[in-house]
Amino acid sequence: MKRIALLLVIIMTFGMLAAGCGTSGTKELVVQVGSEPNTIDPALNSAVDGATMLIHAFEGLMNLDKDGVPVEAQAESYEVSDDGLTYTFTLRDGLKWSDGEPVTAEDYVYSWKRAVDPETAADYAYMFEVIEGYDAEEGNHNLSVEATDEKTIVVKLKAVTPYFLELCAFPTFFPVRKDIVEADPDGWATKPDTYIGNGPYVMDEWVHDAHITFKKNSNYWNKDEIGPEAIKFLLMDDDSAVLAAFENGEILLADTFPNDEIDAWKDKEEFFIQSQLGTYYISFNVQKAPLDDPKVRRALMLAIDRVYICEQIGKAGQQPAGAFVSIGLSDADPTKEFREVGGDYYDPYDYEGNLEEAKQLLADAGYPNGEGIPTMEYLYNENTGHLLIGEALQSMWKEIGVNIELVSQEWNTFLDTRKNGEYQIARNGWLGDYNDPISFLDMWVTGSGNNDAQWSNAEYDSLISQVKASSDREERMKLMHQAEDIIFEEAMLAPIYYYVDTYLKSPKLEGFYSSPLGYKYFMYSKVVDK
Repeated sequence: MKRIALLLVIIMTFGMLAAGCGTSGTKELVVQVGSEPNTIDPALNSAVDGATMLIHAFEGLMNLDKDGVPVEAQAESYEVSDDGLTYTFTLRDGLKWSDGEPVTAEDYVYSWKRAVDPETAADYAYMFEVIEGYDAEEGNHNLSVEATDEKTIVVKLKAVTPYFLELCAFPTFFPVRKDIVEADPDGWATKPDTYIGNGPYVMDEWVHDAHITFKKNSNYWNKDEIGPEAIKFLLMDDDSAVLAAFENGEILLADTFPNDEIDAWKDKEEFFIQSQLGTYYISFNVQKAPLDDPKVRRALMLAIDRVYICEQIGKAGQQPAGAFVSIGLSDADPTKEFREVGGDYYDPYDYEGNLEEAKQLLADAGYPNGEGIPTMEYLYNENTGHLLIGEALQSMWKEIGVNIELVSQEWNTFLDTRKNGEYQIARNGWLGDYNDPISFLDMWVTGSGNNDAQWSNAEYDSLISQVKASSDREERMKLMHQAEDIIFEEAMLAPIYYYVDTYLKSPKLEGFYSSPLGYKYFMYSKVVDK
C-alpha cells in the first residue's frame, strides 16, 4: 500500500533518478505498472502487471516485437515440419542465466513440465493442451517436449496451432532453473539472490509494497541493445498517489490514474490511448444462490447501462460490449472479425429494452420486482474507476429490485478471493494472451485456474477440446462460436466494455512501447532531457 510517508521518501530520494541523473553515472528509469504483485514466478503469474515484470527478467524461445509479431529470442532459429505438427528450436550459442550458468534445452523441458504438473497449480496449465501428451487426468507428465541435445528442443503438437510461436513468447512458457526452484519452491521467486532469470534484467531489490528494482543482466545475450541501466517499478495501488508521482516527475510512466482526471489529460502530449484485445466484465459465482439460477444471472447481465459506463466513467473510447470475445480478432475469413461473424448476444446500446427483459427474467425466477432476492456483495479491487463502476452497477441493479453491497480489497487479496470462489459477484477483466479467440474461451473449461466463475459445462469442455484438436481453421472458428453461444445461454458472466489501454508517459521516455496484450516494454527505452 502506497502511503504519504513513502511518497515523501520517493520525492527526496528518487526524483533525480527519474530524470536520468542517478549516482555513479547509472541511469535508473522509475515507472509504475501496478501494485505489489501476487507472484512473479513465470508458471504462476496470471496478472498483466506481473507479466510486464517477467518479460524483463526472463525470456522465452520467442519474443513479441513492437507490432506483436513473434521473433526469435533465446531460440536462434526454428523449423516446422511439413504437416505443421513438429517444431524444432535451436538455442543461441552461449546463452547464460543471470548467475552465469548455461541455459540448456533441458531447462525448457523441465519448466514446461513443471508448469503442467498439478502440484504446481499453474492457472495457465491448460495452455499446454495443444502439445501432444497433455492429459490433465494423468498429471500431464507425458508432454511431448524433448531436449535432443543441449541446444535443441523438439515439440510435437496435437494439431496445427497457428498461435504456437506466440505461446513460446508467453511468460508461462519461460524457462526456470530446476536447482534454484527445487531448493526453495515457495520462496525462490521472492528474493533477489534466488530470482535467477535469463532475460535482459535481473532483480536487484524488492521492498515489498514499495518497489522492485531490476538492473541490467550482464550475462544476457543481447545486453548491448538494452537501454536503462536499471528499472525501478514502484508498487502503487492508490491511483491518486500515482498521478501525483507522475506530475512531480518521480515516475516517467503511470499505468493507472483516476478516471475523473481523463478529461483534464486527454488533450495533453503525456496522455496515451491504445487499443487492446480485452474485455472488462463481471464474474458471477454460479455455485452460490441466487446466482445458481441462469435467469437471475441474465437479468443482472441485461440491467447494465453500458453506454453510461463507457461515456461517463470510462471516458477513453471504450466500446460497450455485447459479447465476451473481444473485438480485434480475425475469423476464418481473415477479412472479417470473430466479433463481426458472431455478433452480439444482446444489444449493448439498448438499455431500456434490456431493462424490461431483465425485470421479466427476475419475475420468471420467482423474484418479481426483486421481491425475496437476498442482498448480494459486489467485490472489486481498490481503484477509483472500479469503485465508480461498482456504484453505477449498484444503482442500475436497484432498478430491478436487486440490492448490492460494495466490497473492496487490495489487489493480491482480491485475486485470491476471486480465484478461490469466495465471492458472489466480482469485477473482472481479460486481455487476450495471443491473437486467437481461443485465448478468451479455453479459460472456462472445468477446473481451469482462470475459471473464477466456478462454472462447469461438459458440452463446452468438449467443444474446446475439439478446437484444440483441429487443424482446420473454419472448423475451429465454428466450434468457438458454438462455445461462446453456451457462455451466453448460461449467462455465467456479464461483459461491460471492450478495453482500451490508457496511460501517462513523459516526453522524456523514448523507445518505450506497449502491446495489445497489455505488457509494457521498457528494455529498449531511454531517458532524454527535454
